[in-house]
Amino acid sequence: MSPRTLFVPLLSVLLGVMAFLAPFVLPAPAQSADAQAGVGGAPLLLVAIVVACLATLLLDAQRILQRTTVITLLGMLVACNAALRFLETAIPGPGGFSPVFLLIILGGYCFGAQFGLLLGALTLLVSAVITGGVGPWLPYQMIVAGWVGLAAAACRPLVVRLGGGARAELAVLCSYGVLWGFLYGAIMNLWFWPYQLGAPEQSWQAGAAPGVVLANYARFYLSSSFVWDLFGALGNLLLLLTFGAPLLRVLRRFARRLSVVDTLSSAS
Repeated sequence: MSPRTLFVPLLSVLLGVMAFLAPFVLPAPAQSADAQAGVGGAPLLLVAIVVACLATLLLDAQRILQRTTVITLLGMLVACNAALRFLETAIPGPGGFSPVFLLIILGGYCFGAQFGLLLGALTLLVSAVITGGVGPWLPYQMIVAGWVGLAAAACRPLVVRLGGGARAELAVLCSYGVLWGFLYGAIMNLWFWPYQLGAPEQSWQAGAAPGVVLANYARFYLSSSFVWDLFGALGNLLLLLTFGAPLLRVLRRFARRLSVVDTLSSAS
């Protein structure tokens, strides 16, 4: 990918990181009525960062989706994932198990970082509208799901380094799926953790040293999210082991056909 091509995805990642870290660097969340005056502008700034991050995604989409073939493929995968999310809502799985990350991972791996970024973000947006899951957490879900698809493209050079082949490819993708099963939950917790009131040793404390903050969050994560995310990681592993290889063949067949269509279109 050229520097120009990388600019918007990297900008969206930077803004997403800022959105998650903003509560830790902005004035401390109010714990009492006396502290309200000092943090009045913090939520507005946080909203502005989230909106800017999503705006970069839309700008990138406008540039990438000039090819009707890409629109078709992206729309098809988003629709499939939205249907899976609807089924997940109707028949909930154990813990954090979710089938939507299977296609996000494979889409980013097969079609590149930008495609994976859009597939992850749009999947969470469309599925939230369908399932009624719209809330203050949605922009953060879109950001992190976009990161899952974007970073999946980095699996390709790793597979090459391991010598290629179906086994190496599946091993790398399964490891990636397990890793993001935990990372997704650990990152998503940050959208509310600085504001939640709980045991002092599991809560964020303004002005605390970074080591104390990390230790408090680790205790919070292990006591509240680890088991939930474990089911998510195992679900990703099971789905990739079962459907990863056949879905990769299908997606690559689509990729070859879309290449032919693009060639014919440009020739005409």
